[in-house]
Formats: sequence, C-alpha cells, structure tokens
Amino acid sequence: MKVKDKVVVVTGGASGIGRAMAHRFARDGAKHVVVADLAGDGAAKVAAEIGGSHRAVDVSKEDDIVSLIESTERTHGPIDLFCSNAGIGLGRGIDEPDTVWQKIWEVNVMSHVYAARHLVPRMVPRGGGYLLNTASAAGLLSQIGSVTYAVTKHAAVALAEWLSITHGHEGIKVSVLCPQAVRTAMTAGNEQGVASVDGMLEPDDVAEAVTQALDEERFLVLPHPEVAEYMKRKAGDYDRWLAGMRRLAAKYRG
Repeated sequence: MKVKDKVVVVTGGASGIGRAMAHRFARDGAKHVVVADLAGDGAAKVAAEIGGSHRAVDVSKEDDIVSLIESTERTHGPIDLFCSNAGIGLGRGIDEPDTVWQKIWEVNVMSHVYAARHLVPRMVPRGGGYLLNTASAAGLLSQIGSVTYAVTKHAAVALAEWLSITHGHEGIKVSVLCPQAVRTAMTAGNEQGVASVDGMLEPDDVAEAVTQALDEERFLVLPHPEVAEYMKRKAGDYDRWLAGMRRLAAKYRG
C-alpha cells in the first residue's frame, strides 16, 4: 500500500501521531489528506500546512463519522486509506463511574466500529480499501494504572483482528498501530511513566513505522519492536508474565 495518489483521512489529526501521519502522507504524495479532529481549529492549521482539507469531527458520534466519509468521497473521491487514530486516556480504577467508561469506550472503540461499518460496504464493491486503527501496546499487553485504557485498547485490537479475518478476502486491508509511549499531549507530564520503559518516541518516528507497515501491508504496527518479544513471553507462559507485570506495577507504585 503506497499512499501516493491516494485519498486519505486521518482522525485525531490536529496533533501528535495524527498530525505526524498527515504530514508524512502529504510528503509521500497522497492525492488528498483530510485532517479530522474535535479541535477544528487545530485540524485547519494542519490542513493548511500540508495543502489538505479539514473537518471538525466528534468521533464518538456515528453521524459525524458518516458525514466525514460522505463529504470526503463526494469532494475528493473514494477513500483509499482511513486512519481511525483519535483516542483518549480517561479513568484509572475499576470504580470509575459509568460515564467515564462510556466516554472512553465511545472514543477508543466505537469510533473504529463506526468507520468500518460505513466504509467496508463502500470499499468492497470497488475492490477494497485500507483501514488503519490506532490502538496501543496496552491493547496487546496491558496498561498498568488504567483499567479503562487497557480494556478499550484490547477491544480496539480485537475489532481490527475481526475485520481482517472477516473481510480480508474482499480486499479490505487492516493494520493496527500499537506503540508504547509517544511524546504527545496525552503523555505530557508523565514522561517517566510505565509506558516509557522502552523509551519515549517522537510522533514522526511513529509515522515512519506506519509507512513501513503500510508498504508491507503488515497487521501489527509496532514502533517499539520490544513489544513483539513481550507478546511472545505472554503467550509462552501467561502466569510468569502476569507475575512480571505485578512486579512492574509495584515498581511504579513506588
């Protein structure tokens, strides 16, 4: 999958990983990049920087996703690559109120559902398309200190797996982006947190990893390659892995 001459949409594109991907896709010759974000002014700024267009979108609302898809295809042509990148970190313990659980679920999981629900039926008749869903290494391992984040990111990975299994034969390509710590607004003030155990990457590093994975049409995008080894350890001896994670949690509790 080369983005040259392709129509690309990036949600959460006003900053961080989304902004870096939008810039990278534009440099790589995308036909058009649509930058979507809840922060409409931020999306407009990025779009102006790359010669793309922007749209203010609340990804937790299905109608907003539908409108984004329809307006993009009406104006710029069929979407070749949809990067469902927007996400939030909200809540910590199991006792968070249902309103917190619902909000993070809507953004971190349902936004991907809405995109796939309305894009797959469009993409299949025209021979296929590409969905890139941003999850997290927390979706493959766990997130010490935030059950809401761990659970929703696991669900995001599960959805991407299902989409690949179910629609791969119809030309639907799927990749899931699973970094550890990246220097974004979400990690500001927590540069020494547990997610940064293998270093804090810059958003441009993540965009480079995404480009390489798209070129190879790989499902897992792992900007921190160590995550692959952790997954092997987890699968090889689950109880030992859990014991190690408990030790890591104790270390970061101080």
